[in-house]
Amino acid sequence: MDRKVIIGTRGSELALWQANFVKDKLAEIGIEAELKIIKTQGDKILNLRLDKLEGKGFFTKELEESLLNQTIDIAVHSHKDLPTQNPPGLVIAAVSEREDPGELLLILKDCVDVKQKLSVKFGGMVGTSSNRRKAQLLAARPDLEIENLRGNVPTRIQKLRDEDYDAIILAKAGVERLGIDLSEFFVEELEPMEFIPAPAQGVLAIQIREADNQLFDALQALHHGEVAEVISVERKVLNLFNGGCHMPLGCYCRKEDGKFQVWTSKASDDNLFPDRLYLEAESTAGLAERIVAKFASDRKYPAKVFITRDVPETSYFKRAMAKNGIEVEGRSLIRTFPIINRLDPYILRDIDWIFFSSKNAIEYFFKLEPQISKRTKLGVLGRASEETLRRFGRVPDFNGEEEGIDTTEIAKEFAVIASGTTVLFPGAKGSLRTVQQTLSVQTKIIDLPVYETVVEENVKPSYADVLIFTSPSNVEAYFADNLLEPGQQVICIGRSTGRMFDEMGVKYTLPYSPDEIGLAEAVFGL
Repeated sequence: MDRKVIIGTRGSELALWQANFVKDKLAEIGIEAELKIIKTQGDKILNLRLDKLEGKGFFTKELEESLLNQTIDIAVHSHKDLPTQNPPGLVIAAVSEREDPGELLLILKDCVDVKQKLSVKFGGMVGTSSNRRKAQLLAARPDLEIENLRGNVPTRIQKLRDEDYDAIILAKAGVERLGIDLSEFFVEELEPMEFIPAPAQGVLAIQIREADNQLFDALQALHHGEVAEVISVERKVLNLFNGGCHMPLGCYCRKEDGKFQVWTSKASDDNLFPDRLYLEAESTAGLAERIVAKFASDRKYPAKVFITRDVPETSYFKRAMAKNGIEVEGRSLIRTFPIINRLDPYILRDIDWIFFSSKNAIEYFFKLEPQISKRTKLGVLGRASEETLRRFGRVPDFNGEEEGIDTTEIAKEFAVIASGTTVLFPGAKGSLRTVQQTLSVQTKIIDLPVYETVVEENVKPSYADVLIFTSPSNVEAYFADNLLEPGQQVICIGRSTGRMFDEMGVKYTLPYSPDEIGLAEAVFGL
């Protein structure tokens, strides 16, 4: 191209970073550009919550009008701010690579309580102007007080620094793009599979006039087709719900091992408990439509769910089921007993890692009141174990859930990190030792059985529509005396539990995450 292009952008620090990023990318392909700052409705009105602003596109409308008026050639947007339909005459010519789409919860250090989920003290005040974030925060922590928070990223952080809030929540991508030092705060990273982001979060959209074919062709050098493929699912879901930025909707799609994995969270109001769904598919064709159909107002839910453990009334799972009128029958089919009553303090002296494969292992280990060195790191298989560990005031240094649901894959990742160290494994007597078997020969392994499991006898059957089995021992106990009733559906926690049903020839659902959120997603997805 032999012409200079004009890039339109909002004037915030983050918007300017994004526009300059695109300007630099254009320079790499020989296109000269300059910036033009344009104020939008969202920049001018700072005293209202985002959902109180009229219409859609309140961070993009003026930029789009400037494109149509030909006063700029390119508009650079945070893709999540764009309405799902382009105005006539405009088109998205390219999308950027995707930055981490997760969220950051920034907490004042004197407001931290790691025993609580999300680490904010009980009853703490969290600042956010997003209905999506509010709905998910209150689902996880109904004790929190949520207050409106507006302004650009540095302004929001300054409001936290001024102690207007106990914590605030921000998109990780924006904070990282600006390179902001967060060392004065306690930072909790929220993975997109746990705290579902806005559709297309972490992606930049490069918008031009549809008729500008020369510029469109040039911009293909900046386009990331694999990103466009996954965010098209997220934005199609948003479009089918006829939603905008203020809808309490989160949707995150990624491609993993050749499959498209999609997490969706939707509430009908920011104060209501959101429904969550996890789906896998080989193709994006019809995927958004499948997701939206699961949220249909006239769909039928199971009347009753049986789960092989006790479920407190205040638990996420119980509240998620109650929201849709589903009765929960919780009944553990195994009993556990401690093996040791006292821990030799010398066993912990030279330990580099302590790895927990179950919640019971954590419970029984900490009942022994271990004196753990500050240099010793803690690892867990997933979110369910992390929540148990937090109750003892500890946050894991390794959480395998970030690596996926297969224990073998988690073990391989941990083996790399722990190679050449000494690792203690508190656990059940006779456990499968999946993680231990994967560690390198340079790693010293110490097994510490802290409890044993006894299977109940003469277990009464359940006639619930859905049966959830939390361990192989519970499967063994239940099917020693019972059979599946016609029409009953099965959900398993963990692949080792699932393998028992493989041997029985029984079809089952395996949640992505073995915690209460994952279980709720699995029931909702049946």
